[in-house]
Amino acid sequence: MSPTVFRYRGYRFFFFSREERRVHVHVHAASGEAKFWVEPEVELAQSWGLAKGELNGLLALAKERRDEITECWKKHFGS
Repeated sequence: MSPTVFRYRGYRFFFFSREERRVHVHVHAASGEAKFWVEPEVELAQSWGLAKGELNGLLALAKERRDEITECWKKHFGS
């Protein structure tokens, strides 16, 4: 199961269930994918196929919506 946290302009922000304990979010788009750590700081973990400009915008969005991502994580994983 991979619950969607939110969608934004063709990007899907989601979790893979029980992938690992550290809070993070995956992002999928037609052009590629990325994974962002959310704790202790929001930062890019890895990416495939996304341009640097896209990644910078997605990083800024993940920082802006960090609280929402964290709350969804806690609700989904119960931690």
